[in-house]
Order: sequence, then structure tokens, then C-alpha cells
Amino acid sequence: MKIKSGFAKRAIAGSNIVVPVGRKNAEFNGMITLNDSASFFWDCFCKDITVDEAVKMVTDEYEVDEARARKDIEDFVKMLRDNDLIDE
Repeated sequence: MKIKSGFAKRAIAGSNIVVPVGRKNAEFNGMITLNDSASFFWDCFCKDITVDEAVKMVTDEYEVDEARARKDIEDFVKMLRDNDLIDE
């Protein structure tokens, strides 16, 4: 799965913001603010990876157990699905 094209993440005034660009601007009205963890998750899903691969990336980067990383990733993927932001 991978974040759909047409979205850009930018650091603005100390916050990580995702905004639609190009045609997506007409389809998605708004912006998404990401905390540091969600920003890392977003970067993981900018390439085509599985949940298992994302969990591995998170546990390699942060001192977090696998169960917690999996729950956080699954919650993030649900948010992406709910907002039609991911290609599966």
C-alpha cells in the first residue's frame, strides 16, 4: 500500500502539514496536521510497503515494542483509508 499521489507534506511553523496538490486540491478540501510519529508513518507509506514492513521501520527507528507499533500503524492506515488517501 502507498499514499496516493497528489499530496505533499511540508514543515510549516514547526508543524508537519499534508496538503492536496494539483487535481487532488479539487477532490480533498482541507489539510492534515501530523504529529512526529504520524509524519514518520506518512514517510514510510510514501513508498509501496506492507503494514509488517512499516512496523519493522518503526521498531528500528523508535524504542517501542512491536505490538504498540503495529496498533499505531494500523490506526494510521485506518485514517488513510477513511480519507481515501491510500492505494492498496
